[in-house]
Amino acid sequence: MSVLEKHPEGEHHEEDHHHESFWTKYVFSQDHKVIGIQYALTSLIFLLFGFCLMLLMRWQLAFPGQPIPIIGGLLGEDNAPGGIMLPEFYNQLGAMHGTIMVFMAIVPLLVGAFGNYVLPLQIGAPDMAFPKLNMASYWVYASGGVVMLISFFLPGGAANSGWTSYAPLSVIATVGQTCWLIGMVFLITSSLLGSVNFIVTIIQLRAKGLTFMRFPFFVWAQFVTAFLLLLAFPPLEAAGFMQLLDRVLDTSFFMPSGLVVSGVVQDQYAGGGSPLLWQHLFWFLAHPEVYVLVLPAMGIVAEVIANNIRKPLWGYKAMVYSAIFLGAMSFIVWAHHMFMTGMGTTISAFFQTTTMIISVPSVVILTALFMSLKGGSIRFNTPMLFSLAFLIMFGIGGLTGLPLGLSPTDIHLHDTYYVIGHFHYVVAPGTIFAIFAGIYYWFPKATGRKMSEKLGKLHFWPSLLFINGIFMPMFIQGLAGLSRRMYDGGDQYAHAQSVLPWNVFISYSAYGLLLAQLPFIYNFFVSMKRGEKVGPNPWQATTLEWAAAPSPPVGHGNFKEVPVVHRGPYEYSVPGHPTDYTPQNVAEPNAAGQES
Repeated sequence: MSVLEKHPEGEHHEEDHHHESFWTKYVFSQDHKVIGIQYALTSLIFLLFGFCLMLLMRWQLAFPGQPIPIIGGLLGEDNAPGGIMLPEFYNQLGAMHGTIMVFMAIVPLLVGAFGNYVLPLQIGAPDMAFPKLNMASYWVYASGGVVMLISFFLPGGAANSGWTSYAPLSVIATVGQTCWLIGMVFLITSSLLGSVNFIVTIIQLRAKGLTFMRFPFFVWAQFVTAFLLLLAFPPLEAAGFMQLLDRVLDTSFFMPSGLVVSGVVQDQYAGGGSPLLWQHLFWFLAHPEVYVLVLPAMGIVAEVIANNIRKPLWGYKAMVYSAIFLGAMSFIVWAHHMFMTGMGTTISAFFQTTTMIISVPSVVILTALFMSLKGGSIRFNTPMLFSLAFLIMFGIGGLTGLPLGLSPTDIHLHDTYYVIGHFHYVVAPGTIFAIFAGIYYWFPKATGRKMSEKLGKLHFWPSLLFINGIFMPMFIQGLAGLSRRMYDGGDQYAHAQSVLPWNVFISYSAYGLLLAQLPFIYNFFVSMKRGEKVGPNPWQATTLEWAAAPSPPVGHGNFKEVPVVHRGPYEYSVPGHPTDYTPQNVAEPNAAGQES
């Protein structure tokens, strides 16, 4: 039963949940806040695990053929005899690192965690529209993650065909690829359940007076993202089923006839399938997926910046229209990942044009956030530092992506380290910095306590230094022609010798980045018990999650009184008002600071 059916007026009905057991309250909870925390903790664990896989890869790239210290013997003789990593295991690490970071860590954090916890509070809703569907989305996601990780213990190990799983290689790969496909079906199903829930919640359960143009930008970002998930994921889910059939029933959706593997003709695949079909279906999802990462990150950064400059966002309507346009355009740019497949010049020109066009709304949003800083009374707290770094890092990621959207330059840069540098500037110092900003910003909402500012800055500055030490040199390597996905880092290529020393620098930067996360981990857990206690609105914010609910919020229902919205989301420093912020739920104050 939906919240809308149970509580048509959005009242708080605590008696409906008075007899909840531990299992129904904290494990199989239907409360969006508990589900958001479940998503957050689970995806943070996956984020750390995916990061550790990258550290193993970086050792192999920096010191190819040398035993891995400390844990080399723990990897097993099948993966690292004598502690020396085998190429097959390196390929497993590469495939699973990309899959875990994108599908099991960053998207669940941005949408499942922040979206679930913050969005209903920001729109004044008592809960998500379909609480049971919400619970199911988390457990389907968690099940998919477990299936993925189990593959490491199967014969032949985990999936080793890259995070893109291109056919025909993935169809003839080890059994770990089957686990990858089953896990992806679970993860995609979870996203589809969640996206339907978000769309209905935003449209049907928003508070009285909260018109669309009074939404915080975070809500708009989640709204557009939900449509991207709903429309882009089904093609990949269908493709996953089709590849499963190719693997277990010898169908030929992606397998060409007459394929020869190790001198043996694969005559069981006789249907004349197309490997390029998989690429089209994958990238039709995977390019909107980039904006599934970016848009919620922009939404988080917009909230933090607006609060810490103490003035309205510059160009709010332009940002909203740009987000909508960005979502729509993301469906017609996917083939710029496929310039090397031999497409004709006409279709190549079309995708080059749409790729250049889609860069415009991102620039509009980024420019609006930069312009908002002018004249602001900026508070340089930890969430603001991460948000400001996001603007610069995402700008670098966007600018370096332009050459990859043009086929003449992409031909030379395709599958080099330049591509890794570009993509990671968008999703690592870009998106992950936004995630950290959101954690520091909304931590008091969830716990009633602030995280330490000193430890926060000790987390930020080394992270900023080391993360640039990882990805900036990759542009140098890529421009020199160093190919990615090579387990020895390109050691056998003469043209790469001049840039190979950067691998050592990058790897040491990666280990430094790991150490830089220790203050955050300590700060996160210790602050839950010992952090500074704060009131319901410690940041003096205007949006409903701070203004109309206690911190932490009450159980099902969220609000002690149903909020009514009187104004837009960013009424900061309004002339004539008694304070420098006016919450959305407060009627027009008079000069004495009282509601009129």
